[in-house]
Amino acid sequence: MPIAPRVAWLIQRTVNPLALRLAGRGSMVDLEHVGRLSGAVRHTPLMAFRRGETVTIALTHGPNVHWLQNVRTTGRCRLRMGGEILTLGAPRMLARADGLARVSQPQRALLRWPIRCGDFVELPIVSDGA
Repeated sequence: MPIAPRVAWLIQRTVNPLALRLAGRGSMVDLEHVGRLSGAVRHTPLMAFRRGETVTIALTHGPNVHWLQNVRTTGRCRLRMGGEILTLGAPRMLARADGLARVSQPQRALLRWPIRCGDFVELPIVSDGA
């Protein structure tokens, strides 16, 4: 269930700077992407899960978020995950069941309720390292 625009704005201004400090710990990551209109480098804290040569991201704010539109436009992004920096390729949407299946049980329970995340995206790992 997407978050209301006013709540999303508040999270972006207050919670995101704090969440970026936690990036690299557990499922918290720092997604670096380039703005499709501004060309500015942006950083977005997210919940992501690596499985083999792909990374699955829970779209807790819904599928119409700016970072995803930016990554779709450029076809790539970088992700700081567990001390590694990964270059990721073009995203593809996953069905809810497929997305939840790629997540560990504790996070799966959290994403089902109270977050009620129904959208997931998968990105291929293009290269490991900077």
